[in-house]
Amino acid sequence: MKIETRLKEMGLELPAPGKPVANYVSAVRSGNLVFLSGHGPVLENGNLITGKVGADLTLEEGYKAARQVALVLLASLKSEIGDLDKVRRVVKLLGMVNCTPDFVDQPKVINGASDLLVEIFGEKGKHARSAVGMNALPLNIAVEIEMIAEIED
Repeated sequence: MKIETRLKEMGLELPAPGKPVANYVSAVRSGNLVFLSGHGPVLENGNLITGKVGADLTLEEGYKAARQVALVLLASLKSEIGDLDKVRRVVKLLGMVNCTPDFVDQPKVINGASDLLVEIFGEKGKHARSAVGMNALPLNIAVEIEMIAEIED
């Protein structure tokens, strides 16, 4: 199934790919792997989802923020490779959660991204993953996620 069609059926739209906020690029291709820099939860209107999970945001709001990051990552990936149907597999995610010191459900927050990738890509969306808590993230974003994807030649 075409990934773009799948997204439309799910009522989802990829945001416009953003520009890096410092001296780096959003994606680097090395062979059949594409390494995506850390991306944050940018909404369609350009606003960011900010705050600490466990204080400013609930677990459910953190989950939704991570889901939004997955869409932002896919927008950058599409910009780099041209067609999401070239994705052979989502290989790895590193999910960072801006959270309070006592918050321990980082994996449940990052499931927002993981669940969406599996919904979109099926078995090809299942990936290795780390989910960690952070004292702070750039611009006070709630979640930052890096992704590695394998693509077809």
